[in-house]
Amino acid sequence: MTTTDVTRIAALIATEIGARPEQAKVAITLLDEGATVPFIARYRKEMTGGLDDGQLRLLSERQVYLRGLDARRDTILGSIREQGKLTTELETAIAKASTMAELEDIYLPYKPKRRTKAEIARERGLGPLAEAILGDRAATPAELAKAYITDDVKDDKAALDGARDILAEQFSENADLVGHLRGYMKENAVLRSRLVEGKEEAAAKFSDYFDHVERWANVPSHRALAMLRGRNEDMLALDIEVDADDKSPVKPAVRMIADAYQIGRDLPGDRWLMDVASWTWRVKLSLHLMLDLMRDLRERAEEEAIKVFARNLKDLLLAAPAGSRST
Repeated sequence: MTTTDVTRIAALIATEIGARPEQAKVAITLLDEGATVPFIARYRKEMTGGLDDGQLRLLSERQVYLRGLDARRDTILGSIREQGKLTTELETAIAKASTMAELEDIYLPYKPKRRTKAEIARERGLGPLAEAILGDRAATPAELAKAYITDDVKDDKAALDGARDILAEQFSENADLVGHLRGYMKENAVLRSRLVEGKEEAAAKFSDYFDHVERWANVPSHRALAMLRGRNEDMLALDIEVDADDKSPVKPAVRMIADAYQIGRDLPGDRWLMDVASWTWRVKLSLHLMLDLMRDLRERAEEEAIKVFARNLKDLLLAAPAGSRST
């Protein structure tokens, strides 16, 4: 890593740990030279300006994450550049991405993947049909589809299914939309735990979670870890749900997709596109985001559990070895 990169990362981390950039830079250099966090905290205080153990541990974790982020950013830029699709705007967006999730959302439309239904539909000449439906909401999609019937596209239903696949892929690869939906789910999702049928006796130790629901954002680490352990042992089934109890005709998450593409409710094209938005959410986006949130839940719970263990261990190690007796 260049000196410029170290300076940039040090400046970012310094704001997070309440230190000066030069302190963070010295600490990163020491870590790169092989020094450990306890060694730096104990024997290199004069060099780091007094950074404590907590600050140094956070710095160590963050510099690994940020370097991994930079490496992934370079890989993504190289991949898109090789495809001949790198624009100035795209390069700027990639450079500004501050998390791995945001970076992957931007890369998703350009990520090499297996031949999808949307790709097959494009090969059959249905891309213009999807564009026509998006562009002319007053037209009836079934009427537009008749112009695209060929040997490979047997009827207007097949044409509309292909257009749906193309648009669903477009919706699900919209980085801004996916980011907003992820934020909405983090605010409103619930974690639901259920007993796996037939495991009543074997899962007795997980009885508190046989039918348990609570907000994803508020699940404490000990309960999250217990439910995840129950799932790993095939005793519990875990789901992350959003809008499950919402009775409105169009769920808020679907409405967010519709709003991103100005989909109304009255015109024939709008009604068809609303069905596509609902299908996209149900089949593609909800599952993808549920997996993201489940991974975030596990990481959050494990991090908190480590902090609790560290606090307890510190109290134990600092306790007087013989109680009130002088030693």
